[in-house]
Amino acid sequence: MFLKKVIKRSTKNSLSRVNEALADADAILIGIGAGMSAAAGLEYFGPRFEKYFTDFKDKYGIADMYSGGFYPFKTKEEYWAWWSRHVYINRYLPKALQPYLDLLKLVNDKNYFILTTNVDHQIQKAGFDKNRLFYTQGDYGLFQCSVPCHDKTYNNETIIKKMVEQQSNMRIPTELIPKCPRCGENMTMNLRIDDRFVENEGWHKAQARYEKFLAENAKKNIVYLELGVGMNTPGIIKYPFLQMTNQNPKAEFISFNAQRFEYPEQLEPQIIQVVGDIAEELHELVKYQK
Repeated sequence: MFLKKVIKRSTKNSLSRVNEALADADAILIGIGAGMSAAAGLEYFGPRFEKYFTDFKDKYGIADMYSGGFYPFKTKEEYWAWWSRHVYINRYLPKALQPYLDLLKLVNDKNYFILTTNVDHQIQKAGFDKNRLFYTQGDYGLFQCSVPCHDKTYNNETIIKKMVEQQSNMRIPTELIPKCPRCGENMTMNLRIDDRFVENEGWHKAQARYEKFLAENAKKNIVYLELGVGMNTPGIIKYPFLQMTNQNPKAEFISFNAQRFEYPEQLEPQIIQVVGDIAEELHELVKYQK
């Protein structure tokens, strides 16, 4: 399925249509991508990156937070200095941000489920029902064994904050390097970046709830609401949502994004695109609820 990006502004008319679609829906499946958190202020580049990572930029030539996650640091002390700072400012430091709070206002009393590729925990912080959430790519707040020798994950808040507090010259104290409690090998982040990603018991339960939601609602008057989803991992949210829309003439596909996409012509009657600042558009949409 070929999608072409085209810049274009949204209109109030599209928000009115979104409001009607959400009000009439029997179910709402929400797909949340990185663009949602970027619109909320969690940008991985520019002034925010400069504020927290100028030292890493100057020494290693790292240009943004995303690419920094793949930098081949020579020591674990440097590796965890980077990752602890990254996790702290994106997972533990921010409170629930406004776009997520606005989204909760829009769907809280409806039959909804959320599928997300984001790992910053903003959905949980905003107060969404955890039993209506499937976070497919992991969570910044979790460690796993790097081997992995088992499929359990571990909360990392305490050790991450210690690493941030005690790091110096872009290194953490050696004694803070996290080790697997079972095999003694190094721990790593529970993020889907290679085939070692651990899908723990909670992950599989969330997947089962997602599949149950689809089985119960996919043929109903359902809205597929996509927020900040680009083309990095279209096979998780964008393509499946479009395919399910195509299979159900009663379904509607709604996209909030900073840019417009061109979708297959046969789906045009079922698609509403809201193009612009996602945070501003969601906040404006909340006004329709009053």
